[in-house]
Amino acid sequence: MSPPLISARHLGKRYAGRAVVQDVSFELAAGETLVLLGPSGCGKTTLLKLLNRLLEPDTGTIEVLGQDVRTLAPEKLRRGMGYVIQQVGLLPHYTVAENVAVVPRLLGHAPAAIAERTHELLNRLHLPPARFAGQYPHQLSGGQQQRVGLARALAADPPIILLDEPFGALDPVTRTAIRRDFRELEELLRKTVVLVTHDVVEAFELADRILLLDAGQVQQLGTPHELLFRPANDFVRRFFAHERLALQLRTLRLADLEPFLPGPAPAALPLTMSVQQALEYLTDSVEGPATADAASPTAPAPAGRAALAGLTLPHLMAAFGRALQHEEAAWKL
Repeated sequence: MSPPLISARHLGKRYAGRAVVQDVSFELAAGETLVLLGPSGCGKTTLLKLLNRLLEPDTGTIEVLGQDVRTLAPEKLRRGMGYVIQQVGLLPHYTVAENVAVVPRLLGHAPAAIAERTHELLNRLHLPPARFAGQYPHQLSGGQQQRVGLARALAADPPIILLDEPFGALDPVTRTAIRRDFRELEELLRKTVVLVTHDVVEAFELADRILLLDAGQVQQLGTPHELLFRPANDFVRRFFAHERLALQLRTLRLADLEPFLPGPAPAALPLTMSVQQALEYLTDSVEGPATADAASPTAPAPAGRAALAGLTLPHLMAAFGRALQHEEAAWKL
């Protein structure tokens, strides 16, 4: 078994005599996404800043690839970690391309390689270089600025990416679009990611595991499925209560519903697809896309995708209800 990429043991931090991080321990494997979640003031941003030594712990240790981070110069440690914050922090007098290239230049990468990498990332993040590379931050929307911030964090190809409420200042539509791009960005699939958020739906969409904090203490560390269906205590149960249905839809997969479907799960839909994704798929199928192509004589019939999938909305939701009953019954055992 490979050693953890990040290992935190018994971390503690106090401000003015008040404990904001208390005896926090976790390990993070290469390629895993850990979301730090909890109410305001619970210590999640402080914990994130301990990882790259923007803050120093009062107690405990942090190791990256088996090396105690205290043995590394802070600037060297941070250059090996991408860092994205809510305020983005782009340099206002630098163009988009110059902002993305900051860390590779500091590391002495060749100019041609920097230019190639910058153009590659801008294209992947839906910022065509011909249009955006020469623009300045004040010429961009909030969503575009956040994409540039993410490109800058990825530019030097660090193995670890830290994100502190990166989508928090965006409007809901832009936030949803960037979250979708974040999930699908190939670059991030190879990274170890630690993400701070207070948005529980965002956490469930993006996390492999969630570390839920309250008053600086770990309430539960586990997968979204474990936190939702196997809560460790009353705080965990109450924390997700208001969003429970939305989280259930995003947590259960077609694989969980398969025993309760009238027939085998349709081959057109992967078993890893969430119920929410399947619901959107079938709803789009029935309603038809709201584009001019929908009226084209060559376009498929509105219910074509549903027919191809061999799954109807009533079948999906009935199986979802039975899967929930199964999960609740298993938890009470």
